[in-house]
Amino acid sequence: MVAEVLDLTTRELDFEFAAEVTPDLDVLRTCIQCGTCSASCPTAYAMDYTPRQLWKLVQLGLKEEVVNSRTFWLCTTCQACTVRCPRGIELTETMLMLKRYAVQEGLEVPEGIGILRDTVTTKYNISGDDNETRLIWAENLEHMPEGIEAQKGSEVLYFVGCVSAFYPQAYSIPQALVQIFEAADVGFTTMGGEEWCCGYPLYGGGMKDLVLELAIHNVERVKELGSTKLVATCPSCYYAWMHIYPQFVELPPELEILHATEYLWQLIEEGRIELGPVERVVTYHDPCDLGRKSGVYDAPRAILNSIPGLEFREMASYGEDATCCGGGGDVEISDREVTGQVGMLRMEQAQETGAEAVVSACQQCKRTLLTGARRAKIRMRTFDLSELVLESIRNAES
Repeated sequence: MVAEVLDLTTRELDFEFAAEVTPDLDVLRTCIQCGTCSASCPTAYAMDYTPRQLWKLVQLGLKEEVVNSRTFWLCTTCQACTVRCPRGIELTETMLMLKRYAVQEGLEVPEGIGILRDTVTTKYNISGDDNETRLIWAENLEHMPEGIEAQKGSEVLYFVGCVSAFYPQAYSIPQALVQIFEAADVGFTTMGGEEWCCGYPLYGGGMKDLVLELAIHNVERVKELGSTKLVATCPSCYYAWMHIYPQFVELPPELEILHATEYLWQLIEEGRIELGPVERVVTYHDPCDLGRKSGVYDAPRAILNSIPGLEFREMASYGEDATCCGGGGDVEISDREVTGQVGMLRMEQAQETGAEAVVSACQQCKRTLLTGARRAKIRMRTFDLSELVLESIRNAES
């Protein structure tokens, strides 16, 4: 126990700091040091203080130890600790508040966090590419979908997200989704080069205040286009629109925000998509931003169970108890090795199901799991659910 090895008799305790970095210090003080948070944390093994130890330091007002810790920079914000805490303490929010405190006070932060800030606020994406090239992923399609860029009056606005737009490993996800839209005769468009980063990477990196400009810009573009549905394949973008943007701006009252899995299931239920057989055994990885943080569990599973010939097997930890892939919270920026290790452990869990492929509904999860498979030398393919649905549609047509 950290408190037992610290000589508190000669220390100045900063309880004002403690109150500043947790949403409710009185609730945090009810922590019984059971260790559930540490046992639930996928990156605790790499932290200098485990989450349980960090909460004790915060409780005691030991500011110096807390702010010099790397613990909160290795938090994937997966919320496993929060949903499992027997006291109902908002532990993930405290991790985020510690990041904000470090940034606002000008304390030492991982170098990559500063680079991320400068890149997003000047290039409006996380990769640093020319933002006007956001539709580069569509260039390999057999044909460029009609109205794909900034077509006013389209019912659906597809918010692509930075990873799918700029990282080749993820190009197949937007490619699959727009082909599904065409097959279902969905009128859709994108913002093209006018889409800016949703801001979630800045939010997760302790730079919440910088999200405002991005939110205002993206919401104004939606208003200009007049779409009534916003569909995102990225759970982080989805979470930003659903839970973060309303903190900054008023969304159009007629705008319905859907993750792609929710919208695809709607199309299937309406009979607008015909699914053909896919003879494959798969398991499903719940993205943290989509599952624990947004409560979307049923739609992805309903889709998997509706595909003829597909055998779906759950991992040992799934749904609210799903293990994080390691790709969230900007941890890859702080320590790429940690992200790779967590992804490898999740792929080992997937392998235990006997499935030949792991399916997710997040481009970042797909990238992280693929890297984990390579590190662990596991011969399993990784798919986004949209890719699997497109395969099923094509099999129905053949």
